[in-house]
Amino acid sequence: MKTFREMTPERLGEIVARFPQMRIAVIGDFFLDKYLDIDPGLAEVSLETGKTCHQVTRIRHSPGAAGTVVSNLSALGTGTLYAIGFTGEDGESYDLRRDLAAMRCSTEHLVCDPERMTPTYLKPRDKTDPSLAGEHNRYDTKNRALTTAEVQERLVASVDALLPRLDALILADQVEEKDCGVITTRVAEAIADRARRFGSWDSEAGRKSGSALPTPNSQLPTRVVFWADSRRRIRQFRNVIIKPNQFEAVGWESPPPDASVRVSELVKAVRRLREEIGAPIVATRGAEGMLVSDPAITLVPGVRVEGPIDPTGAGDSATAGTVLALAAGATLPEAALVGNLVASITVQQLATTGVARPGELPPRLGVWLDQVAGERGDFRAGR
Repeated sequence: MKTFREMTPERLGEIVARFPQMRIAVIGDFFLDKYLDIDPGLAEVSLETGKTCHQVTRIRHSPGAAGTVVSNLSALGTGTLYAIGFTGEDGESYDLRRDLAAMRCSTEHLVCDPERMTPTYLKPRDKTDPSLAGEHNRYDTKNRALTTAEVQERLVASVDALLPRLDALILADQVEEKDCGVITTRVAEAIADRARRFGSWDSEAGRKSGSALPTPNSQLPTRVVFWADSRRRIRQFRNVIIKPNQFEAVGWESPPPDASVRVSELVKAVRRLREEIGAPIVATRGAEGMLVSDPAITLVPGVRVEGPIDPTGAGDSATAGTVLALAAGATLPEAALVGNLVASITVQQLATTGVARPGELPPRLGVWLDQVAGERGDFRAGR
């Protein structure tokens, strides 16, 4: 195993400069994150029930779950974005689609199903306390009925229609109830087939394979980066890059706070996963960074940050940065570092779903270079 420490500002600049040319679709569970800002000083008591009436002074909303990935991709300057999934026929659907459009993301392939609800995380919070302690109990709106065969076929058809135009396809599996969300067993199997035929990694050689996409337009890409993240079922995917956290990789359920997996144990688990999945593995280690297999094992250190943090959406921001860099031509370790840089920026944004912008990456790289140099005992002249 080796440790990646060699990114230069010039190389980062080359990768970031290609972001506006990239075309990425996100297929998955698009939630609406809806925040109710409450002023505790205005609280009233109900004359009828005697219970506290919390007074909402502002309503904010933004795309969540798969939408968080889109939000980060948009902020990083991705050229073309597509959303593939479904919503209900309700006010939350209107807000979600409007927010995605504001991010330059096409909602043409976001199916509207009047029989379902638009998944929503309703988040009341104390407007005077920006920390996590200011959040009240959350109210979730989710669909717990099986996704219909008709909707599943429409989702697969959207993937097939968009593949010739894409540099990357990201699968964001958020719904915990099996086959009740977008990434059903049927959809996952269909994408595994497309990834085997048109993906950017050869499942045996561990390198970019460049299979031709079924299109007469020779100007379209000859490879697609397929990437999957899942809240509960990361091992269901095949032929696509997967992003388990360190505990998922070793099969450790419900780890205690501040737990971590020994690197030696994680390396063994990632090697097994690589053989099982048939594609590279990107195992996240929280603030410690990532461990990737392509198929060689490489440790990519994270960025240490100071002060309060909000980890909400950190994994999605890491996905956005890593996949966008991969699509732009970065190696897997280089891309993982970009993901680490992005996540280190977003976790410092409290009481909101944070994003990072291209101009923020070079200064954060400088912080990372100083940190890894210090760990090696190096002194880099001019810094």
